[in-house]
Amino acid sequence: MSSYHPPVKRSVEIAGHKTSISLEPLFWDLLCRAAEAEQVPINALVARIDVERIASPTPPGLAGAIRLWLAARALGER
Repeated sequence: MSSYHPPVKRSVEIAGHKTSISLEPLFWDLLCRAAEAEQVPINALVARIDVERIASPTPPGLAGAIRLWLAARALGER
């Protein structure tokens, strides 16, 4: 898989509402691995990230929040 690939849009469900998120395949792969490691569905993990994002004083968009969450996890900050 090439690291340089345009974002791919997928639907997730957060609090009973479907939303689309565009992430590069690398980030989708990392998100799937994180969900597996935490033994939760991707929807549940995205919902948790969304709650943390909304609580931020200057919340980024959801896709950006997911990327930041994954980067913090990779750096051992999660």
